[in-house]
Amino acid sequence: MRVVVLRLLAPLFWIAAAYGQISSFQHVIVIVQENRTPDNLFQGLCVAPTPHACSTTPTNTQYNIQTKNWLDKTSPTGVTQPLTVALAAPYDLSHAHSAFVAMCDLDKTARVCRNDGVAGVTCSHTCPPKPQFRYVDNSTGLLNPYLNLAEQYGWANYMFQTNQGPSFPAHQFLFGGTSAPSSADDAAATFASENMTGSGTTGVTTVAGCTALAGTTVAVINPTGENQQVHPCFEHQTMVDLLPSFVTWRYYTPSVGSIWTAPNAIAHLCQSNGPGGKCTGPEWNDNVDLTNAGVLKDIAACKLRSVSWVVPTGANSDHADINDGGGPSWVASIVNAIGSSSSCDGNTGYWDNTAIFITWDDWGGWYDHEPPTILPGVQGDYQYGFRVPLVVVSAYTPQAYIDNTRHDFGSILRFIENNFNLPLGGLNFADARATTDLANFFDLNTTPRMFQTISAPKKAAFFLNDTRPATDPDDN
Repeated sequence: MRVVVLRLLAPLFWIAAAYGQISSFQHVIVIVQENRTPDNLFQGLCVAPTPHACSTTPTNTQYNIQTKNWLDKTSPTGVTQPLTVALAAPYDLSHAHSAFVAMCDLDKTARVCRNDGVAGVTCSHTCPPKPQFRYVDNSTGLLNPYLNLAEQYGWANYMFQTNQGPSFPAHQFLFGGTSAPSSADDAAATFASENMTGSGTTGVTTVAGCTALAGTTVAVINPTGENQQVHPCFEHQTMVDLLPSFVTWRYYTPSVGSIWTAPNAIAHLCQSNGPGGKCTGPEWNDNVDLTNAGVLKDIAACKLRSVSWVVPTGANSDHADINDGGGPSWVASIVNAIGSSSSCDGNTGYWDNTAIFITWDDWGGWYDHEPPTILPGVQGDYQYGFRVPLVVVSAYTPQAYIDNTRHDFGSILRFIENNFNLPLGGLNFADARATTDLANFFDLNTTPRMFQTISAPKKAAFFLNDTRPATDPDDN
């Protein structure tokens, strides 16, 4: 079947190549970093040496970053002036659903977040005064790869995480459009809302998913509140179940049973041999990659799948209190590997036929001035969450493109559906509730842009030769 499809598409590809154009992308990569907001991580877009216009009511040439007067209802003036903090901050902020509730400070009548309650977000480890009101210091240029990517390609002023909570439900939404245990639960607005708890999570490697030990549970929220705990093994369709056989996929992740390894929580993909056991399903074995820097190895070997999700190690995750500052270089190494590819896909290389989405799985408890839209009806009891950064990279993305449409994780899934000619909203989850598909970031009628290497302190060779154990993006 694959040969027949390629033969049918080949003439169209030759015509497109002659004009430097494509009709759709052959590869989509979703790079998922950890726990940041635009106000926290991208202040560098607004300062020297190359300051850009920043505004809280932006035009299509302004970044929606607030640099001062962050709302703080515990302050005598009602605002707090932000201070800097290292990317590898020595503390961690809560990003549980309760932290969302505190920071949002919901006006229940208007159903809008006041967004003045971030001081109520708790902090652990070595916490400075007002730890939530900090933005990442870029005096050493550590963030320059991120800033350069945003300046060279596409930036979303209004990208929101779909869920109002931490990493486990966020990755379920990024992979399958919902954190609900089943399709019926999604329709009833019943969602897994937290990370794991219970007797099975103490001192063990497997902490999440269908292989989690008995006694491991996750809180489930419904319109009456967080009032149920279930084992974190769900059964519903995901994005990969919609893909036809000739559209391949791979999920790159540091470990089997972490809260960031979304396929491990889907019963038919994992096919666990029991609590505390292993995933044994053929889909799991063929498509989940646990090797260090596996995505870089596959790009170099011309084995990049059609759709890829990429989860970092702890050192490269941007997660406060665990990263070592490697995240910007890690992301740049993937983009550079795609951009410099020349021998793959019939000697055309990957650059001209790959769309790269770089986002962060949740807000991490940091301040962000932009209140999320609360979905109407019961779905709004857990959707949407706070802003997270989104940078879009491709040969067809105009330089310094700034998009002012409101997006969420479902928009990424909807783009995948549209790109591969799948039914839009085919999962009937967040992909159906999303109102955008990110198509504005691409102009496939233009000649592809030449790739320019993104400068970074660490090169791909560092990650390919890194012998440190591949830890999870956090030690939750």
